[in-house]
Amino acid sequence: MARASRRSSSLERAASTARTRTGRILAGVAGWSYADWAGIVYPSRRSRDFHELTYLAEYFDAVEINTSFYQPLRPKLAEQWLKLVAGNPRFTFTAKLWQRFTHEPGATADDERAVREGFAPLVSAGKLSAVLLQFPHSFHNTPENVVLLKDRLGRFADYALVVEVRHSSWNQDEFYALLKEHDAGFCNLDQPLIGRAMAPSEHVTSEIGYIRMHGRRYDTWFSDDPALPRHERYNYLYGPEELAGWVPRIRKVAQQARTTFVISNNHFQGKSAVNALQLMSLLREAKIRLPDPLRQHYPSLEAIADAPAEEPTLFSNPPR
Repeated sequence: MARASRRSSSLERAASTARTRTGRILAGVAGWSYADWAGIVYPSRRSRDFHELTYLAEYFDAVEINTSFYQPLRPKLAEQWLKLVAGNPRFTFTAKLWQRFTHEPGATADDERAVREGFAPLVSAGKLSAVLLQFPHSFHNTPENVVLLKDRLGRFADYALVVEVRHSSWNQDEFYALLKEHDAGFCNLDQPLIGRAMAPSEHVTSEIGYIRMHGRRYDTWFSDDPALPRHERYNYLYGPEELAGWVPRIRKVAQQARTTFVISNNHFQGKSAVNALQLMSLLREAKIRLPDPLRQHYPSLEAIADAPAEEPTLFSNPPR
């Protein structure tokens, strides 16, 4: 009896430890191929074999693939990406699901096949850690949309799914229960709080925790001005206090998830990379390695640099 009691007490202590243990947290950026990152995130002068993805993998352990939202990946391209990040064995990808399944009606079996073929090399390599179903703000919680969501969750159930909804009509216990039932993660958001926008949260509905930082450009988020460049929606640099406010939320998510992704989407002129690195430093409570071009463009990063900037070389940014 005493032995059973001791075993029970030991299991309770182990369960308590498991509940408080923090899972892996990976801070990264959404996308990497932006013309306005040249000379800011990436060096202006580059060696012949330079590749943006290889460069990012020196500083981040995760990147969210954006191009898969606009069209299915080409398998050969996915295979090339795997080779480009091979120097960082910790590196992994997340990817958006093709918008045909989240923004458009009439997705076909051929569409699904194309998506699966594009993801296949990443899956085979164990490097596709999550697939994000990003729904638009106009996707409200209605009976019809619940049916559509259930279809997508069932159709792609063999992936580690994460659902992003931006309208607060989804902030219901039944919705979170649905995600848990399908072992799908919930994407916690930082976005302009306009109308019935989803507010910042710390929900976890699967082994994958997910947070996306969109920026807080209230003046451009829902703008229909055709003269406004698209990138202005994401032209926002979070300040130290705004980032610090997310640290306890991220840690709470990580205590309930095996792996937590914190993806910065405020990409204009490399602001997402700046904020992702700052969050990484805050979460680690340590200074970190930084890309020289980025720290030259954003001097505030010097506060978290773990070493002086490298001397300029033939393939680095010239001093400013």
